[in-house]
Amino acid sequence: MIIRPALPTDAALLAQLINMAMLEITYQFIDKEDPQEADRFMELLVRQTGNQYSYENIFVLQEGDSILGQICIYDGAKCKELRQGVWDKIKEEYGHEYYADEETEAGEMYIDTFAVHPSARGKGIGKELLNFAIDHFVNKQGKTLGLLVDKENPNAKRLYLNMGFKTVKDKLIFGKEMEHMQYT
Repeated sequence: MIIRPALPTDAALLAQLINMAMLEITYQFIDKEDPQEADRFMELLVRQTGNQYSYENIFVLQEGDSILGQICIYDGAKCKELRQGVWDKIKEEYGHEYYADEETEAGEMYIDTFAVHPSARGKGIGKELLNFAIDHFVNKQGKTLGLLVDKENPNAKRLYLNMGFKTVKDKLIFGKEMEHMQYT
């Protein structure tokens, strides 16, 4: 297994993985519940540069030719500008304005999306990706990692707590109650 930066050619599979983590939010972006359209739109974003879901911000865990998981991480200080790329694409593709509060801020590297392919769940892939992020950003660069976890997802919260993340505050975003967690 290797962890490597994502490539534009990974976009179709990455779109599906990202939507496993945030399909309800993508439905808000496209203003309808259509999984195929949600994947198509997310694929456009992943292929592009300069937005929060761009391949530029994603690392993949690959075994052989198969991508088993992804983690999308960017500098929280760039959230507003990276989000603008998403808002612009929503306007271009669907003709409507969309806005949501920033999920992160300066002072942390933000884990925006994190997903493991269903066929690879329970094999430690998620822990591998999180350990990579901790080593790459915290241990080697001295940065803080941040993420949001849905209060209705206790299994994810348990994983993050077991990995050493701590809850720093609650946040309401995308109509959901979330916990903002950090690893320092």
